[in-house]
Amino acid sequence: MREILINIESKEVRCAFVAHGKLHNLIVERKKTRLITGNVYRGRVSNILHNIQSAFIDINESENGFIHISDILENTQKFQEMFELDFDVELDSSKKGSKDKTEDDITKILKPDQPVLVQVVKEPIGTKGARLTSNVSIAGRYLVLLPNTHHKGVSRKIEDPAARDRLKKLIRSFEMPADMGLICRTSSMNASKEMLIDEANELLKAWQQVIENFDKSTKPTCLYEESDLMKRCLMKAIDKKYDRILIDDYSECQRLKKAMKQYSDESPLKIEYYRDKTPIFERFNVEREIDKSLRGKVWLSSGGYLFFDRTEAMYTIDVNSGRSSQASAKGNVEETLVQINMEAAEEIARQLRLRNIGGLVICDFIDMRSRKNQRRVLDRLKEAMKEDGAKCTILGMSEFGLVEMTRQRSRESLTQTMNTHCPYCSGSGQVLTNESTSIEIERVLKKLINQKLQYGLKLVCHPLLNKYLERGDKKFLTKTAEELNAQIEYDAADSLHINQFEFYSTINGQKLEI
Repeated sequence: MREILINIESKEVRCAFVAHGKLHNLIVERKKTRLITGNVYRGRVSNILHNIQSAFIDINESENGFIHISDILENTQKFQEMFELDFDVELDSSKKGSKDKTEDDITKILKPDQPVLVQVVKEPIGTKGARLTSNVSIAGRYLVLLPNTHHKGVSRKIEDPAARDRLKKLIRSFEMPADMGLICRTSSMNASKEMLIDEANELLKAWQQVIENFDKSTKPTCLYEESDLMKRCLMKAIDKKYDRILIDDYSECQRLKKAMKQYSDESPLKIEYYRDKTPIFERFNVEREIDKSLRGKVWLSSGGYLFFDRTEAMYTIDVNSGRSSQASAKGNVEETLVQINMEAAEEIARQLRLRNIGGLVICDFIDMRSRKNQRRVLDRLKEAMKEDGAKCTILGMSEFGLVEMTRQRSRESLTQTMNTHCPYCSGSGQVLTNESTSIEIERVLKKLINQKLQYGLKLVCHPLLNKYLERGDKKFLTKTAEELNAQIEYDAADSLHINQFEFYSTINGQKLEI
């Protein structure tokens, strides 16, 4: 059974993609740091960097966005990589060459304080602002509208020649404005002509609305927002043929059911409200998997283990034989090491998804003498990475058993979202953010009331965390307790770790087991 589990708290939404009881992927979205990839903005040029042919654009977000000249000029190769497609129409080479020659200086294209229409292609991470492009694309379920280029293409993931030919003929026959293009996404393979035409019209209307809003606005503002996380999960569940969506928030469950009505004919997807008092992620062991994904060491069922480490330039993953060394004495040592590496390759692909690790990754597999065995492990890794939605490039295995790979960085990693630098070790380690601890307090509070029937509670935590809760979270926790017919008091203790908190019963004064 394949299902999506959705946990909604006051500050956070978590979506777990589970296949046959095993966590396959995870998305954690904090409400104060919503995803903005795909959003279209009216921006203002705030600064031009001549030496690297780039500019900073004010888009009215926390940090200015960043745009390079290659993201301003039309780049056919980049479109092909972004959408994994083959273009049916190519630019005239003479025109393309002349454009590159005349517009190779960003100062000829952008001026300070100039209003610009830009789209976010990469989330802001840390102190880095969002990566922007002026080659805007408006994405639907089946099609992607390219308002600034006339290219028409079909995704390379559609391998059936008959389906590709049908889609090519369809998009050629569409009555589109001369300078606009269309891309057929993978899901369009099973869509009818009427469905594609309807969506093309909807995308055109959305683009027209963007232009109207751009003309009306006078300062940096968001003109178009991509679908929210709930809608994206619903579309993925339908397209990837998931069996069920299980959600622990009643109002969002009803909203998803209402949105699902228009797709009921094409998908038997079930949307159910989770009613059990045990937290949904705890019930399905997702909480335990998240905890493992925040650790450096991950054990394999064979007895080997992976060790993840982050440096300034890259992530490194070390594969070790661990406890499995005893088993190797019973048979072929080389084959035993190969099996550990094969299992490690599959777990590496899964952990990269769960941890959302991006950038350069170096995998250090256990040394194998045979080149044939090295190819077996490399092939297993490539096969496992095919399930990843992020774009990945994997090089060959070196003589030392090292595999270099890159994974598209779309948003902050799980560690960056959940943790912050530790004040106890001058930044060499990490602890949970106050927000993460506050969210955990909310979960434990509900659990103590609903499961353990504790209606008189006192929360004791570190003074710094207590000060953070006073900004507004205490009011919310008090209201939550009152809605569940309980009362909560607060206190602070210097002896506790900054992430540690304890609950006591106000009835008998005993410490409650969390």
